[in-house]
Amino acid sequence: MEFKTDRLLIRPFNENDLQDVFHLYNNDAICKYLLHDKWTNENKQEEFHKKLENNVLTKETPLNLAVVSGAEVIGDLAVWYTEMKDTVEIGYTFSQEASGKGYATEAVSSLVKRLFAEYDVHRIQANLDARNEASQKLCERIGMRKEAHFIQDFWSKGEWTDSIVYGMLLSDLD
Repeated sequence: MEFKTDRLLIRPFNENDLQDVFHLYNNDAICKYLLHDKWTNENKQEEFHKKLENNVLTKETPLNLAVVSGAEVIGDLAVWYTEMKDTVEIGYTFSQEASGKGYATEAVSSLVKRLFAEYDVHRIQANLDARNEASQKLCERIGMRKEAHFIQDFWSKGEWTDSIVYGMLLSDLD
């Protein structure tokens, strides 16, 4: 899957993206609400290789897409099928430098429209760390609805955290 928005190119990762992606994930603030710790020089090749491999969405394999502005990767979009029929979950990570410019809204909104149109999914959901207010606002901006708030249901990085689930159907798009 490769497509353009008004300002962005969204495409599978390639070998030349390693340094930009390392810059993204070698950051405590960015990784605070992610399931993994920040990347290190020791594990960056192995972690990046997973993103290179995840270049087609199937029932068995997730998809990772680079969000490119100019010549720089500023974000990472992820999509994977859940156990429920025709349901996918999305995740996204953007550089701090990209924050506040509308890039995340543009990229994620375009992604969900393509998932409904090209993959005929029934439902798209996002599961968030409840402390991640920026991610909650993004979900709401693209038309997702807050469906659940679970209290201290997830053990993450040495502490119990709350989770929030957002969801949308095709009918939720304007």
